[in-house]
Amino acid sequence: MHRDRVLPAALTVACAAALTLTVTTQPAAAIPPNIPSAGTAATRLAELTVAAESHGSTYDRDLFPHWITVSGSCNTREEVLKRDGTNVVTNSSCAATSGSWYSPYDGATWTAASDVDIDHMVPLAEAWASGAWAWTTARRQQFANDLGGPQLWAVTDNVNQSKSDQDPAEWQPPRTAERCRYARAWIQVKWYWGLSTDSSEKAALGSMLTSC
Repeated sequence: MHRDRVLPAALTVACAAALTLTVTTQPAAAIPPNIPSAGTAATRLAELTVAAESHGSTYDRDLFPHWITVSGSCNTREEVLKRDGTNVVTNSSCAATSGSWYSPYDGATWTAASDVDIDHMVPLAEAWASGAWAWTTARRQQFANDLGGPQLWAVTDNVNQSKSDQDPAEWQPPRTAERCRYARAWIQVKWYWGLSTDSSEKAALGSMLTSC
């Protein structure tokens, strides 16, 4: 009698576990990885090549293929939504059907994935004019889908759209408390990928670091 009751119970536990595999729990303010300290960021800012932007007129977003399939049916956007959201549930196509996302740029929290954009910390047009024009398409694809550093951020869609392709001399997060981290992340991306900075951009980044 006891054995007959244990087997269904075990199956119930197994089924429950299987149903929760698509749920991803993260801290409410999950952020991308590998953001350096302010001190390290200042050192890396000093190491960046200072140069005027170039080749801007030849930029084409299609030269940076994204979003690419990362694993199974999940593309880069969907991976960022899972990585940086709270209690994210996805369907069989890897689309987020529920969850919440905190946007550090403006401090808003969203419960619909459609309200969230994936921001390229260093915009693709900015990267192009800062040296990516000389890269191979394969390298530009890696840059546009970089999950290993602070290049991809889940943020409020209209805030991302207001940023567009502007650098920190032209646009900074409306939430002033975020500007220190924003500068550290921007510097890390430019340093890691060997991109240049123009003089006004470098000055703005240095000023932002003083708020850290």
